[in-house]
Amino acid sequence: MDYIRLLSDSFDYTKEALWGRWVRWLLLLISVVIFPFIYGYSVRVMSGTKPAPEAEGWIGLFVDGIKLLIITVVYTIPIWIFAAVGFAAYFIPVSMTTTPGTGTSSGLGPETGIFVLLALLIIFIVLAIVIGILSTFAMVRFSRTGRMGEAFRFRTLLAHIGSIGWLDVFIALVVLTVVLAVVELVLILVPILGVILLLLLMPAFIIFTYRYIALIYESAPAPA
Repeated sequence: MDYIRLLSDSFDYTKEALWGRWVRWLLLLISVVIFPFIYGYSVRVMSGTKPAPEAEGWIGLFVDGIKLLIITVVYTIPIWIFAAVGFAAYFIPVSMTTTPGTGTSSGLGPETGIFVLLALLIIFIVLAIVIGILSTFAMVRFSRTGRMGEAFRFRTLLAHIGSIGWLDVFIALVVLTVVLAVVELVLILVPILGVILLLLLMPAFIIFTYRYIALIYESAPAPA
């Protein structure tokens, strides 16, 4: 996968979308505050519209934004469930080490709790990565088809990701995360002005991110 091309194309797309288009920029900046609207605009970006779509049809933007939010929340449910189970699995062994009023019990020791915690932490990280990649493709598939059900066709999504390569997709998303983190960190380090610029550039970051994700999705033909 050509990561430089992904970054370059996303940058050019974002520049064309906002540079000199101050009304669109302002509307999207307002949409960041009323977040379903910016989510809806993200759906249009991920749909593959080129050049970048206008910020119009606000009812449609709001509805699509709510749908995208629902898809995102549904995909995070397994992560929260696993986190809760892992939290309980850690404290149960530790709580068995002592019995109030009787001193140390013969149950499991704290070492067992630490081992369980580390094992669950590794599983949690892997699960979060897999679900993160899966939900990313689910968002784009919904954006391309306009049907929420397509976001939960797991076999189709897994086949698409597999055709591109899980490692390639993971590295591409890591590259995106690092680039955005570096830019945002540089801005934050600039006193006062940096924070203002960071807020003003939020629409640019969002467009860049979702265009980049759409390009990853297009790296291999999507299954029917």
